[in-house]
This record gives sequence, C-alpha cells and structure tokens, in this order.
Amino acid sequence: MKQTAVIGAGVMGETLLSGLVRAGRRVDQLLVGEKREARAKELEERYDVAVVSNVEAASKADTVALVVKPQDMVDVLREISDVLRPGQLLVSLAAGITTDLIESHVPEGVAVVRVMPNTPALVDQGMSAISAGSHCDEAHLAEAEELMASVGRVVLVPEKQQDAVTAISGSGPAYIFFVVESMIEAGVHLGLPRTTASELAIQTLVGSAAMLRETGEHPTVLREQVTSPAGTTAAALRELEIHRVRAAFLAALEAARDRSRELASGG
Repeated sequence: MKQTAVIGAGVMGETLLSGLVRAGRRVDQLLVGEKREARAKELEERYDVAVVSNVEAASKADTVALVVKPQDMVDVLREISDVLRPGQLLVSLAAGITTDLIESHVPEGVAVVRVMPNTPALVDQGMSAISAGSHCDEAHLAEAEELMASVGRVVLVPEKQQDAVTAISGSGPAYIFFVVESMIEAGVHLGLPRTTASELAIQTLVGSAAMLRETGEHPTVLREQVTSPAGTTAAALRELEIHRVRAAFLAALEAARDRSRELASGG
C-alpha cells in the first residue's frame, strides 16, 4: 500500500491534505509531518490521519509533499535526507526552490518534482504547474499530477518557465482581487451601496471566468461581444487604454518574474 506524506501543515499543507481526502485518498495511506503538538492534534481530530515526525513521515512514504516555507526547505531536507531512498518522490511546493537545490541535499536517485500552486486550491480551483527534476520518470510525474489534481488543474512546464508561471498564476489571484477591489470602490464612488457593488463585481468576475472556460473563445472575441460601437463599454475601455493598463500589466508581470528569479538565486 503506497503511502503519501505531507510535510508542513500550514494553510497550503492542509489544503493539499483535505483535497486528497475529498478526492478519495484513504486516510491510512496518508501521513502528516508536523512538529507543533496543538496543530498535530487538530489535524488528527479533523481528518483522522496519522500525524508523525518529519523523519518518520519521510521514511514511511513513497511520495513526500514538501509544503514548507522556502527559507525552511534546506533545514527540512537536512532533517530527512538520511531516511530518503532512490526512487522515492519528493514534490516541492516551495516558491523559488529549484530541483537542483533539492537534489543537492538528498541521496542520488531521489526523484524531485517542483510545483508552483496558487491559493484558489483552497476551494479546489487551483492552478499548479509542475516541473520534473533529473531523476523523474513518467510514473513520478503522473503521481505528482494526481497529487495536485486533488485541488485543481495541473500543467506540465519546463523548469525554466517556472518564474513566468509564478508571475501569471502564482501571484495572479492578487491581480484579480486588486481589479475586483477597484471595481467595488468605483461602484461606491458612483453611488452604489458597498454590498451591492461587491455582489455585482464578484458575480461579474465569476460569470466572465465561466464564459472563458466554457465557450473556449479568445478573450478578445468575448470583449468585442460586449463592446458596442460608441457605447458605454467602449468609453470605459478607451480610458483603460489611455492609462496604459495593458502596458502596466505587462510591466507588473515582468517585475514578478524578475523577483521570482532573484528569490531562486537567493536574492
């Protein structure tokens, strides 16, 4: 019976754990590595899962998900490296941590997959990009994909693209929330009650996202369908172009990509 361990039981760690349980993973196939006693007890009661030390979790599991802060990754790897073995799979969800760095701290032959998740995983609508390390085979990639599919969608990318992925989807929810926040504030400015402005903006976002997914149309096509000649939408879009919103998004995502590169190099 294959065992999967989740080391690091913060928000994303618990999100992955709960997603696996909802996806049908048996709790006797799951282990959690967590040092804090109160948190361990909480998880045991909530999921009926075994919460053990990081070393025990790593020694017993076939797949180990490392859901730890980037600055804690090396310490955790040093803690568990003696019990890791060739063929075992490590799935890292730590932003900016390369497969090369992880492989340099574990025994030869341990398979490593790097994942860039995002926060909509909390509601099973996450977007995860996975990249293979040097010892991964198709079975390892399939296991990592199944792991992350429990909390949303998964795409396979070369590791050199992970900084761009971080800029688009890793940080992306913040841009969306920023736009919705701005729409709500504008609604209040235009005389709407805040609750009404919130309902209008949020449902507009949800509906628009559903249209993108379900119609398969390019965003330009859908935007043009809303934009009547000389109408209200055209007037609004003209202002966005005057203020160079498109260029601002490009600059913002480039900044996020560059910061991701800096973090990966220890900056």
